[in-house]
Amino acid sequence: MLLYPYAMGPLTKGSINPDQSTRLGRYVSTSYGDERVRAFVPPPLPPNPEVRLAGLQKVLEQANQSLGRLDGLASILPNLPLFLYSYIRKEALLSSQIEGTQSSMSDLLLFESDEAPGVPLDDVLGVSNYVAALNRGLERLRSGFPLSLRLIREIHGVLLAKGRGSDKQPGDFRISQNWIGGSRTGNASFVPPPPEDVMSSMGALELFIHDEGVQLPLLVKAGLLHVQFETIHPFLDGNGRIGRLLITFLLCAEGVLREPILYLSLYFKRNRSTYYALLDRVRTTGDRETWLEFFLVGVRDTAEQAANAARRILAVFEDDRRKIESLGRPATSVIRVFECLQRQPITSIQLVADRTGLSAPTVAKCMEHLRRLEVVRELTGRQRHRMFVYRAYMDVLNEGTEPL
Repeated sequence: MLLYPYAMGPLTKGSINPDQSTRLGRYVSTSYGDERVRAFVPPPLPPNPEVRLAGLQKVLEQANQSLGRLDGLASILPNLPLFLYSYIRKEALLSSQIEGTQSSMSDLLLFESDEAPGVPLDDVLGVSNYVAALNRGLERLRSGFPLSLRLIREIHGVLLAKGRGSDKQPGDFRISQNWIGGSRTGNASFVPPPPEDVMSSMGALELFIHDEGVQLPLLVKAGLLHVQFETIHPFLDGNGRIGRLLITFLLCAEGVLREPILYLSLYFKRNRSTYYALLDRVRTTGDRETWLEFFLVGVRDTAEQAANAARRILAVFEDDRRKIESLGRPATSVIRVFECLQRQPITSIQLVADRTGLSAPTVAKCMEHLRRLEVVRELTGRQRHRMFVYRAYMDVLNEGTEPL
């Protein structure tokens, strides 16, 4: 159970005083169709009055320590690219599920294996696009490109390149009004800034990202960046996914994380109602402290869970390797198949043959060894075009990924 010193509910001692109106945004009357609505324009960051860090120091220290341990673990993982491959896909799936997709991890891996997924193609395309957007952003940051509006638009273009949302101006800030909740602007739960205010609001956000005069801990800055981006809602679609990516991009760009190994989508998914309530509370009361505590608890818990998952995956690999080594003579070929399964935990005999250079009959024999050792399970029940799953590995990856 999470306990917040900045109380939820009615304004209390820990909330923003009524005279602190500079923390509050302004409402603009605008038209959408035949309706007049009040669109919200947030004040630029940093908050004024400044964030009260005193009540956040303990959880901020815990979050920084957990993040440091995770970053340190990443540096000693024997196969970091392998872990990142699976971890990034899990994040893509979870972030897309928050937006309503019904894909599973198995669906994504089947899709990447050129097999038909068990959900509508648009759902799994959206998850696959997310992986591509994340990788594009990281590649650009590593090449020295700044975290900027240009980069944000670029990764948005990748995110909505194919499938659902591809008709929603990929790569461009919106030029029409959008809204959150409800069937129209008139009954929406929240109406973001009108289109004519989007560019100025995003420009101010870019200045905040790069303002060296802002004396805020980086995790606090990341939390403020996320809520501000979600409030501006600059795109017609994909705002939630881009907003969650920006957290990791900022931490990587500033060197706090050497690898993209922290993602908060599982935490936001499990605490979905609180997540949305606190975003709304920032807009209505200016209370960023309660949101920041929730965010920092998420960083702390997520970093600890990621480190634990990495250790468990390594233990699974080590235990199964020992089983294979007990086979004796066939072990050499089986190990090659096993290493391929670590990169692609749902696969086929032909795919493994293509990637390892082993013949299909040899791979089939290796799969039979792995099946008898209870390392893999055959999924299809067919005699031809069979698919195999690395069971224990997928069990770890699947934790928390049940569709909402």
